[in-house]
Amino acid sequence: MEKTLIVFKPDAVMRGIVGEVLTRFERAGLKIIAAKMLAPDYDHYFKHYEGIGSLKTRKGDDIFESQLRTMLQGPVLAMVLEGVEVIDLVRKMVGDTQPKTAVPGTIRGDYAHVSYGAASAAGFGVSNVLHASADAAEAKKEIAHWFSDAEIFDYQATHEVFTQPKN
Repeated sequence: MEKTLIVFKPDAVMRGIVGEVLTRFERAGLKIIAAKMLAPDYDHYFKHYEGIGSLKTRKGDDIFESQLRTMLQGPVLAMVLEGVEVIDLVRKMVGDTQPKTAVPGTIRGDYAHVSYGAASAAGFGVSNVLHASADAAEAKKEIAHWFSDAEIFDYQATHEVFTQPKN
């Protein structure tokens, strides 16, 4: 089974939509194998966005710093989801990074509407509800950055218990 990291950003936590959004992942058959609420510091986000994601290298200092300012606005809820081809499925469900171009029916299309320009003018990164790993290599690094092995659980979901043949 494949694993991916999702992080409910401060805008999702502060708006009280985490449960509603999380339900969409569970209804798609994805299993939560790790979860925690935390308020990471600048260094944690620096490693996440630059050490793993290369945001500063790709987009420059202004965008990088505005993204970190946005993430430092409040607590986040980090989770590891598991499922068949979970990375591609979650990316499809989440939608385009810029909410104004995210298709209705995706999480960002339904819960956010900010453009890069509006966010930049306000001095913040775009509020787009969630972070989701881009690919398998990134997911592996991100999960290790956010969770220890002891915080990740291995269990059978009900649908797994009742759909696997008995030995």
